[in-house]
Amino acid sequence: MQLRRSFALTAAALALTAPALTSCGFDYATDRYYTPANGANNRDGAVDVLGAVVVSTEPGSGTFIASLSNNSTTEPATFTELGATEGGDVTAAEFEPVEIAPGALVNLAEPPADIQVTGEFEAGDFVEVSLGFDNGENTVVEVPVVDNHGYFEGLDGEPLPVEESAETESSH
Repeated sequence: MQLRRSFALTAAALALTAPALTSCGFDYATDRYYTPANGANNRDGAVDVLGAVVVSTEPGSGTFIASLSNNSTTEPATFTELGATEGGDVTAAEFEPVEIAPGALVNLAEPPADIQVTGEFEAGDFVEVSLGFDNGENTVVEVPVVDNHGYFEGLDGEPLPVEESAETESSH
């Protein structure tokens, strides 16, 4: 009888502690967002900036691409400006404001918003940009500059032929 009671208590204690002993704990990588992509993300504001990159065919110019997700389910948001942060030298050409419906996502690559940027950068660099919205918020994101090839091909005009881009890279 004593053996059964001891076994039952041990089994019950093990059953109660098993979840704690087998869990990952708190604030582990499995609890965080993971986006396997080249682009940068910022989820701090009313509008999430997702997969942001500058696609560049040649050094000093490119096209800003990102997905913008409006977190409000009742109010639209409008992406109105793109510029450099303090000390940065990225300049964006004027573009048509992009409205983001409540709870919606807008991909600036489809259809192309054609947001052209210039500055001292080339593929492989990171540039810090500030996105301005009509609600007064500014979101700062450090975005990678990627080649106009592969997944990003055609997003910054026509890509350079492979021979030309190889010559350009070898001259650096």
